[in-house]
Amino acid sequence: MGHNATILDQLLWQVPLCGRWRHDSEGALYHLANCFVLLGFMGGSGVYGCFYIFSFLAIGFLCYALWGWFFACGLDIFIWSFLLVMICLIQLAHLIFQLRQNNYVGEFDYLYKTLYLPLQVPLQTYKEIVRCCEERVLSLATEQTYAVEGETPINRLSLLLEGRIRVSQDGQFLHYIFPYQFMDSPEWESLQPSEEGIFQVTLTAENDCTYVSWPRKPLYHLLDKERYISRLFSALLGYDISEKLYALNDKLFAKFGLRFDIRLPSLYHVLGPASSSSEPEAEKEIEDSKEPALPPHPLSVGVQKAPSLPSSPVSAAPTAPPAPARASRLGSDNLASGSPLSSHPYIKAKCSKGQAPLAPTHTPEL
Repeated sequence: MGHNATILDQLLWQVPLCGRWRHDSEGALYHLANCFVLLGFMGGSGVYGCFYIFSFLAIGFLCYALWGWFFACGLDIFIWSFLLVMICLIQLAHLIFQLRQNNYVGEFDYLYKTLYLPLQVPLQTYKEIVRCCEERVLSLATEQTYAVEGETPINRLSLLLEGRIRVSQDGQFLHYIFPYQFMDSPEWESLQPSEEGIFQVTLTAENDCTYVSWPRKPLYHLLDKERYISRLFSALLGYDISEKLYALNDKLFAKFGLRFDIRLPSLYHVLGPASSSSEPEAEKEIEDSKEPALPPHPLSVGVQKAPSLPSSPVSAAPTAPPAPARASRLGSDNLASGSPLSSHPYIKAKCSKGQAPLAPTHTPEL
């Protein structure tokens, strides 16, 4: 015990000083090893950052091992450096194995780089998502239907990879679905996990299409188990539904020349099949509007020109000017100021048939 205490005292309090410093350097190989080790510790995070770190560390420790074998002539230096080289090489082999195991080719690789990589979704999480759809890519031929209105049950969620899908209702075109958009996101969000439903629209392939499909029950089970994946799908589905709503809004703008607010109710009465039956009435309203106006009745003119009763100057008070009428806003700056919504002949025809008109939106200013 006393001998050990003496050694400890020598190490802590009686540090041996260098009697004579060497004037020659250790050589280029030693300094090269230090440079590689320094570069290795400057790497970043992630898979490619680990590749960078362990690659430079392996080269640096190899230079240390060669320096200890040929120049320093120290067996301990060589053994430790060689051991560190082997550890770095094993780590690199493990990283390569993980990348090859999680790597996908073809459609799934493009899907990850286009949709999930910009959101910084880890490869392991993407692997679970792909495993849920059984790593299968399905296809649709030209004019083949994915879902039929009123017949196909809502039992899956699909994402289009290639091609274009036409969405229609009662034979009326609604919008298109383009690659890397969900094909049935509104139907998926409209149902609870315990509910059942059928499609209210028809989805037809414009050309040869490919898509991936997640069955409903396995996907619900995955979303319940993984909270991160649940939030990811919620964000993707919300963005997809908003894109479809704006596509409907652009269709209304192209049809009427007015940009409607997507929050307006009863848009189905504008897009529905009843538009063909109301077209003659709309044309009749246009013809009636073109007829010359009748001259005013003489009695009404006389009433309008009747002078008002005089008031005493004492009791007269300055009256405030009338407040200007507040124009209704339709949710867009492209709305023509001279053609309000109520005067449109097509909307008049809809109201005359007893259908619900488009409600105006007066959004309060904050």
